Amino acid sequence: MHDRIKQSFDKQRIMKTIGAELEEVQQGQVKITCKFSENLTQHNGFFHAGVLTTIVDSACGYAALTTMPENSNVLTVEFKVNFMKPANTDKLVAIGKVLQAGRTLIICEGYVYDQKEEKLIAKMTATMIAIPS
Repeated sequence: MHDRIKQSFDKQRIMKTIGAELEEVQQGQVKITCKFSENLTQHNGFFHAGVLTTIVDSACGYAALTTMPENSNVLTVEFKVNFMKPANTDKLVAIGKVLQAGRTLIICEGYVYDQKEEKLIAKMTATMIAIPS
C-alpha cells in the first residue's frame, strides 16, 4: 500500500514544486508535510492558503486511495476548507483521514497543523470518487 501511494505521490509535480513530502501511509490515513519557504507565502509572510489546501487535499485523496482496490484511483469531487489561524510555522503537517469509504464515494476529513502538531491551522471536509486506473 505504501509503495502504491509513494509512486503516485512522486508523479505529482506540484508536490515537488512546493517541496511537500509523504511522511506516513496507513490504512485510511496519510500524512504529508511541507517546509516553509518564502516562495510559498502570501503578502503577510504566512504560508499561502493554496499551499495548505494543496497538501491537505492530497492527504485526503491518498487516504481515500488506501481503501480502494489496486485497479482504482481517486479524484476529488468537492471540498470545503476552514482556516482557523494564520499558517505561521516552519513546517505544515497535513493529515487526511477516511470517515466513510463506499464503493464509489469516499468521505474524508483533513487537518493542517503546525510543525509540532499542536496548533490546528485548517480543517478540510472532502468527497473523493473512485475511478478505474
